[in-house]
Amino acid sequence: MRIKVIAHIVLYIFSISITWSVSSCSNTSNNKAHISSDKKIGVLLVNHGSRSETWRNALLDLEKAVRDSILSFHGVQDVKTAFMEYTEPSIATRMKEFDKAGFTDVVIVPVFLTVSSHSFDDIPTIIGQKENPESLESLKLESIERYTPKAKTYITPLLDFTDILEKNILRRYTALSKNTEKEGLVMIAYGDATYNSEWSALLDKIGMFVSATTGVASYAYGWCGHLVHYNPDSTTVAINTVLEKKENAVVIPVLVAHDEMFQIKIIGDGIAKVKDSKNKVIYKPDAILPDENVNQWILEAVAKKLKEVNT
Repeated sequence: MRIKVIAHIVLYIFSISITWSVSSCSNTSNNKAHISSDKKIGVLLVNHGSRSETWRNALLDLEKAVRDSILSFHGVQDVKTAFMEYTEPSIATRMKEFDKAGFTDVVIVPVFLTVSSHSFDDIPTIIGQKENPESLESLKLESIERYTPKAKTYITPLLDFTDILEKNILRRYTALSKNTEKEGLVMIAYGDATYNSEWSALLDKIGMFVSATTGVASYAYGWCGHLVHYNPDSTTVAINTVLEKKENAVVIPVLVAHDEMFQIKIIGDGIAKVKDSKNKVIYKPDAILPDENVNQWILEAVAKKLKEVNT
């Protein structure tokens, strides 16, 4: 748990490393110039997976939203979604399907917020790009199948390489905000024990962006995932930290999609433990998806990676 009271907002300069200049037409044209005719390319959207049907449907809706645009890229002949954990179709299942259908290359898009053991170690280990011992043990314990495909695989960068998350949280905070002078922002994310500093840096970046844009002077964040053993207390602590200085806390889940266990049970229970929470806490159990910027990010990531396929 950390809190940053923004005393030097005017000094903060927000840099954007990637701009959204996506043009499906121009990308398609560029890809036609780079992809040889002997390539049969698939695109696999990989997400964490969840027992929640609501969560899974949000990721399947994401595939539907980008499917036709991706298929317009020259050489791409199919788009699929895979769930890394909890349910089928798994990554291994999808890669076997691509191999059986004779695909030569598969572009993998991890729909993950930032670096984690899943994105950095587990996914590459599942498809045979790495032999990380910790991942091998973890995958075995969680009964996640490994499969080294015949098709050549390419993995795209993660969401935090863009400014999508900052814009997403800003939009959702602004929709709930009633008085920025009396409020503080509280962000609740999954977290990662191995990459805790990277996750903290991501939430600091988002918090400073929202502060600089809206004038909300205080923000805090907490975790709701394995890092805190799915305990709601981290949410409670983050809210109370803000309420020490402000009258109200606006709570935003920094989670890809809605999962009843997280947005309702864990975060909801954390809010319920706050004194006078009905008057003090402003909360909507929503998620990052749906977001048109995420759709555009996928198109951009696939278009860029396709240029590598034929090199």
